[in-house]
Amino acid sequence: MSNAERLKNVLTELRLSRAKNAKLNLSVRELVEETISKEQGILTSSGALACNTGEFTGRSPKDKFVVEDIKTRDSVWWGEVNNKFSVESFYNLYEKVISHLADREIYIKECYACASPKYKLNIRVVTEMPWQSLFAHNLFLRPAENELENFKAEWTILCAPSFKADPKTDGTRAHNFTIIDFTKKIILIGGSAYTGEIKKGIFTVLNYILPHEKKVLSMHCSANIGAGGDTAVFFGLSGTGKTTLSADPNRKLIGDDEHGWDEDSVFNFEGGCYAKCVNLTKEKEPQIFGAIKFGTLLENVKCYDGTKAVNYEDVSITENTRAAYPIDFIDNAVEPSMGKAPKNIFFLTADAFGVLPPISKLTVGQAMFHFISGYTAKVAGTEAGITEPQTTFSACFGKPFLPLHPTKYAELLGEKLKENKINVWLINTGWTGGSYGTGERISLRYTRAMITAALSGQLNKVGYIDHPVFGLQMPISCPDVPSEILDPANTWKNKGEYDETAKKLAEAFVNNFSAYKDFANEEIMTGAPKIYERI
Repeated sequence: MSNAERLKNVLTELRLSRAKNAKLNLSVRELVEETISKEQGILTSSGALACNTGEFTGRSPKDKFVVEDIKTRDSVWWGEVNNKFSVESFYNLYEKVISHLADREIYIKECYACASPKYKLNIRVVTEMPWQSLFAHNLFLRPAENELENFKAEWTILCAPSFKADPKTDGTRAHNFTIIDFTKKIILIGGSAYTGEIKKGIFTVLNYILPHEKKVLSMHCSANIGAGGDTAVFFGLSGTGKTTLSADPNRKLIGDDEHGWDEDSVFNFEGGCYAKCVNLTKEKEPQIFGAIKFGTLLENVKCYDGTKAVNYEDVSITENTRAAYPIDFIDNAVEPSMGKAPKNIFFLTADAFGVLPPISKLTVGQAMFHFISGYTAKVAGTEAGITEPQTTFSACFGKPFLPLHPTKYAELLGEKLKENKINVWLINTGWTGGSYGTGERISLRYTRAMITAALSGQLNKVGYIDHPVFGLQMPISCPDVPSEILDPANTWKNKGEYDETAKKLAEAFVNNFSAYKDFANEEIMTGAPKIYERI
């Protein structure tokens, strides 16, 4: 079948037969050339394509909806994260978007998610901009030419940035929206050109399908493999060091953001990386810096005046500057992006209160509790009037993308931990010797040494003591790390002040968990701080 015939069939399937100018599966070079010719982007000095996403430079979580129908009514975690959208409103809005796209030049990219063949999810992405199609090419997995001949899409993404909804008649909150229909298997995106909505739309879909229908744990994490084939998984919110610590020159990268874990493997959902590039330098992040070349899409960056050299320190558009590139642009990425079930799991937190140990070992109950908590802390001084660190909790380290209740993911994690001999570690990459402003940041050199000791099994041979408030097991020694810093209380000048700060942080954990406790099993509750029963 010729490409023209395939395109005609695809447009018929999409109900876009009257589309004036549709282009199917253009190459990287063609998409770059189209973007430049339409003056939607420029080629930077590194060869990467730089574009501006316009009004939105980040996701709009309040404008994300899920269609409520028989399939989702009793399974989706409705509320703050998952806003309800009616079947009727979705149908009406879908018709409007289809009509809108039919009158415009459109780009169609066929791709798939999930590196494991058992869970392969074919996706068809329809966009208005050629650089959005390049994003889909880079971030999702790319079928071989012979696979495209008989490609059948299971899910469709319709992305119409120039379409603006009318909240009064369309049922949206604003003119922009992202709506997921799990029955029709359609993601509808309008009013925003920010490509992260495409990426996280599919992540949300997989966070429903895999745990709910396949009993596969979906994870917002990075993962790598050691020389002996051992897999490690790293969870952590922004600023905790997830990208830095998983980018180990002695280990190969499975993926940097989204993974699944079935009975015997960890597999990447994606075929690329969507890396932050604010203040990027070759010295700090050599792998990311080296991946920014022809074929990479840069979003919302600015160049030095009069040049095409990117100034990564310029955040005048947004601090959320991004680089989207295929994973094989990273030298040590494994192909296919899969590994065995993990031997070690790391929960990363940048505790700006200086309370949590730099490394501690978790029981199954503690692992489930801290997984649901998804804790880190933001430092003081970022906003007027803030004089001390602020707690940040994001359930399962990815709350905005969870269609199911967080306890569902935590219970699935617990089952896997019991079935396998896996070490779960809580790593504090934040402060020691006091809170932010008094203490100091834990040395990256020490953090790397602790992770290396955990991965090599050296920490299986040392003694442990319990943290008096959180009950975490703290090693009494670790190769290449001063023993006195392993118990955080020892690093504070005022022991009473440490105890008081630790109790306040524990109370914050307990208060945050109150939203989930009615759905939590007894084992999860055993992982709470020891003060739980007194609150």
